[in-house]
Amino acid sequence: MLTGLQLQNIALIDQLELEFGSGFTVLTGETGAGKSILLDALDAVLGGAQGAAGLRLLRSGHDRARIEASFQLTPAVRSWLHEAEFECEDDLLVSREWKRQDGDRFSSRCRLNGSAVNRQQLLELRPLLVDITVQGQTQQFSQPGQQRRWLDRLGGAELAADKEHVAEVWQRWCEAAAALQAVEQEQERSEQQRAEQEALLEQLDALQLEDPQEQQKLELDQDRLVHGVRLQQGLALLFGRLRDGADQAPSLQEHCAASIQELQAMAQLDGSLVDLRDQALDLEAGLEALLRSLDQYGLSLESDPEQLDRIQMRLAELKRVQRLHGLDLAGLIEQRDALRQRLDDGGFAVDLERLRQQETTLRTQRDQANAVLHQARLRVGQSLQKALLELLPPMGLRHVRFEVELSSCEPAEHGADAVVFLFSANPGQPLAPLMQVASGGEMSRFLLALKTTLAGVDGSSTLLFDEIDAGVSGRVSGAMAELLHALAQQRQVFCVTHQPLVAAVADHHFRVSKHVEAGVTRSQVSRLRDTHERRRELADLAGGEQADAYAASLLAQRMA
Repeated sequence: MLTGLQLQNIALIDQLELEFGSGFTVLTGETGAGKSILLDALDAVLGGAQGAAGLRLLRSGHDRARIEASFQLTPAVRSWLHEAEFECEDDLLVSREWKRQDGDRFSSRCRLNGSAVNRQQLLELRPLLVDITVQGQTQQFSQPGQQRRWLDRLGGAELAADKEHVAEVWQRWCEAAAALQAVEQEQERSEQQRAEQEALLEQLDALQLEDPQEQQKLELDQDRLVHGVRLQQGLALLFGRLRDGADQAPSLQEHCAASIQELQAMAQLDGSLVDLRDQALDLEAGLEALLRSLDQYGLSLESDPEQLDRIQMRLAELKRVQRLHGLDLAGLIEQRDALRQRLDDGGFAVDLERLRQQETTLRTQRDQANAVLHQARLRVGQSLQKALLELLPPMGLRHVRFEVELSSCEPAEHGADAVVFLFSANPGQPLAPLMQVASGGEMSRFLLALKTTLAGVDGSSTLLFDEIDAGVSGRVSGAMAELLHALAQQRQVFCVTHQPLVAAVADHHFRVSKHVEAGVTRSQVSRLRDTHERRRELADLAGGEQADAYAASLLAQRMA
């Protein structure tokens, strides 16, 4: 429930602070006095009036402006604040402040209970706080999906659960359909490239690639064959130094044997030399092992020009294919195996079959969920028809006919139903889309009846109407007044009105007036607290010679 509203430098208002109670509240005053400013301010503080529209609200010549609205918390609002991680206090305070920057530029900041809040969060919270119906809002009927959204609101939590399931299944089906389409497109491209892929596989198979390290091994063999003479020379030198001796000098092997013999003799004299003798023996064993390895290496140094040619040709072929495909040997082997598997398996047949089955299963689930939602909407549509056909006749539409038409449309996250409200106000007139056949007055009455029906199920605590009764006769405005008053027994209701019949039934009455001081126009809002003030205002609304008596009778009827 809206409990208070403060304005600073908004439109024609310098300073304003209002307090509100439950029930039915009306705002009256002459045209242009600023009645709609209060509704515009509420719209702005709750995420509306962006950009130039917001700046038009600011009072000319001022650098700062502020709107502050306070609300009594409902369980739905408390739950939202908790989920959004805002602190819950006794009341909810929503504020928006404008501040001039450079030149004509203004910055805008919104807060919840003193904490910064973004516009998206405000728009999420807004339906839980207020439902504002302004002049011209009947155009909402022509907006795509709006009639479906109203119908779904009437369905409450049960239909909302069906919609959530539809959205989940829809998302899963979309993902499966996208995956299937991607593979189908890839298959199409693959079929076009199949000849190229087969030629590539043939080429890779011809290379007989098995060992990712083949190139490194071949390069080692090549180096050994290319430098065979130099390696043999080095080997001969090593044998000369280690085993044969050089320049009539003893070999390293002979030196080592003589050293061991001497250490053996010394160890017999000094036992502490046994370890050193053993080290010499290990050295001798190591030397013999080295010589054996050199012998084996020497056997591999046999010159083979034909083998060298074969190795160089193989290396050249491997390097060419690697440059061509931008892959190393391991990558070429992996590509060959993948191509072989894909071509042997018939391309994408396995993947396609799996994805088609998955898409078919999810499409069936999607259609089943849509069918459940369709049946729920049919039931809600019948309930809406019944409710409106009870509310509309007392408002001067005695012969009204109304139906909710559900037709099939392309499935989407909201289901597969196109919802159209069909309307006929006169006998003999066929049912047709509401926007095509209803007059402005009929649209206003229909909208009031619709909002009254929705008030029983949606989460909004406060309903605000801007001249919802415009363009209707006195008798019809009386019926609308009774409906507004009855609605106020369930919800807090505000109405900007020029109709004395509507104003007379209100629990709270505010008058908006404007005056000029020193060439500056200002709006004022005053609460009419006693019967005399209200009678005078009702008389001004009624006009005519018998206005005062008429106003008195209206108040008397209300008090009766």
